[in-house]
Order: sequence, then structure tokens, then C-alpha cells
Amino acid sequence: GFNPGSTFGATDLRISIIAVNTLLSASAGAVAAMAWTNAKWGKPDISMTCNGMLAGLVAITAPCAFVAPWASALIGILAGFLVCISVEFIDKKLKIDDPCGAISVHGTCGVWGLIAVGLFADGTYPTAGWNGIAGPVKGLLINGDAGQLGAQLIDVVVGFIWAWGITYLIFKVAQRYMKIRVEPEVEIAGLDEAEFGQYCYPEFVLQTETNIPYESEPGTVPTPSAVTRTGVPVSDAKGEQP
Repeated sequence: GFNPGSTFGATDLRISIIAVNTLLSASAGAVAAMAWTNAKWGKPDISMTCNGMLAGLVAITAPCAFVAPWASALIGILAGFLVCISVEFIDKKLKIDDPCGAISVHGTCGVWGLIAVGLFADGTYPTAGWNGIAGPVKGLLINGDAGQLGAQLIDVVVGFIWAWGITYLIFKVAQRYMKIRVEPEVEIAGLDEAEFGQYCYPEFVLQTETNIPYESEPGTVPTPSAVTRTGVPVSDAKGEQP
């Protein structure tokens, strides 16, 4: 599936290169993100490692048929590092609430993948290039051809303007007729509880001396009522309390 499955058929032997490049980039991205978090925080972060794998998959999507396996691994490594940096920058510097890191994985690393085509394409795939001419796709660092890189950069700019502009208009219009953002207390409690009446990720619920349970029907905004927890001593193996 994914990149190999997106081709029109398996008769083109290039599908084998696409599959290898996709696996290499995903694996390299996961290892890179794991190494980054281990170096930064003293232990590997599982969630960020998964994001590194996704970052490698996203970054290799554009160049998967046009680069050599070594280049796909390098693209994945850089994507794994890049997603870690981007997540922290968007969260701490831009103050954008992106709990899944979707902007970093699909936006930042997607842009990197588009640029990587113009850098690492080796020109061995005998097909018409994306630059509108009948010829192979060639990268600046491999063949010294800057034409494809220029086309990729134009694609990045046009794609950003289109996606950002259309999304901005849609939300501006929708904001006149419906609520786009929920109340701050609902954000803190979590939309799973407010919308569905339960915690989809109970292991991430903050545990404090005072829990705030929400009793409501799905789809309604709940009213919190504080309930103080009481601790119960745990008996040891002999039945004696410590």
C-alpha cells in the first residue's frame, strides 16, 4: 500500500524501488527521532519516535520513485530530526495547540519531501519529469540541474497559498454561523468527555487531589462538580498495613 500501492500497476519494476525507498525513509525517520529525543531528554520518546516514522513516510512520498535508496535514508533521517524541531517550535514559540504534531509531520516534512526531489533525484527513471518536459527528473546535488528544484519551490509556495487561503476563507465564513472554538474549561477537560461522555485516553487524564468529573450527555457542554478523593492504605503481603 501507500506509495507502492499508489501506482497504476505493478508491471513497472520501479515499484520495487518505491517500496524499498518508502521503508528505508520511514525506518530512518523513526531512528532519527528516537536518537534526538534520547539525546535531548535522556530517554527516547515513543510518541515522537512514531512521529519520526510518519515524518519519514511523508517526506519520501514525493521523491520515492526518483531517488536512490541511500538518498531515501538520508531524507528520512533529516525528516526525523526536522519533525522534533518543528513540533517544539510550533508548540513553544508559535503557541499553536497541535497535540498530534500534524503540522510538523505533514506540513513541515511534506515541504521537505518536495524540496528533496529537486535535490536528490538521480535522473535514472526514464519518464517525463514533473517540470513539463519529456525527460528524467534530475536533482541539483546529483546532476547539477537546478530546474527541478525551482519547480519544486514554486510548487511549495503555490500549495501554501492555496491551502492557507482556502482554509482561512472557509473558517471565516463558518465562524459567522457556528462556534469554531469551545470554552477554555472544555479544552482543559478534553473534548472526548464533552462530546462523548467518556475519556478516550484515560492514561493522559491529569490526576490531582481533586478530580473534576463531568456528567453529561454526549454533545453537551458539561458543568464540573468537584469531588475530593480519599486515600485508602494498601496492606502488605501479610495483611498488615504499613
